[in-house]
Amino acid sequence: MLKKASTKTMSEIRAIGIDALVKSLGVVATIRFLQYEDSGHGNYSYDRHNWLKEEKLDEVAEEIKKYRNKT
Repeated sequence: MLKKASTKTMSEIRAIGIDALVKSLGVVATIRFLQYEDSGHGNYSYDRHNWLKEEKLDEVAEEIKKYRNKT
């Protein structure tokens, strides 16, 4: 069954989400959860570009295969 796409604003979605957290966790735990959530810092795209500067696609793919075989 397909559902109609939401026309809610991001502000409305956030309010609904916080309300759901409060109902599920209570006020104190919701505050703790929101304080814990961190969007991070820095510029991931720039850092990733520098980390992978010397890597070739086939080398990265090979490393992924090795990692998958270990787990």
